[in-house]
Amino acid sequence: MALEPRLWHRSAMTQYQVTPILPCNDIETSQAFYERLGLSVVAGDAGFRIMADGKGWQIILRPAEAGWVIPERNSHGLFLFCDDVDAVADRVRDIIVEEGAPHRKPWGTYEFAVGDPDGVLVRIGRPAREDDPPHH
Repeated sequence: MALEPRLWHRSAMTQYQVTPILPCNDIETSQAFYERLGLSVVAGDAGFRIMADGKGWQIILRPAEAGWVIPERNSHGLFLFCDDVDAVADRVRDIIVEEGAPHRKPWGTYEFAVGDPDGVLVRIGRPAREDDPPHH
């Protein structure tokens, strides 16, 4: 897969932000997962993918060393903040970890979680509002 080389999204050069680099056992499968969440490939090649949603989410996918990423033992996680949590949840409802989510959590967020193909727990949420459904 050859992609047109592009520079980083310009906002990445002028704002403080973190862009996680995620090792993947199968980069194509991981790319498809993150596309379901709303990210698109903006740069890369067969060895890595830079993905972004154009609103602030950015990740880099790269192939893992053989045996390095064990999905059932992966303790890594991401929290992706966004305004329309329900719209993202609708795209991945079949793989949401917790039944009935998204909902308001005791720690003050309205969120849900999914597991990526390599076992990374990906939470999608925002600060909770009074009218958000509570966790049961």
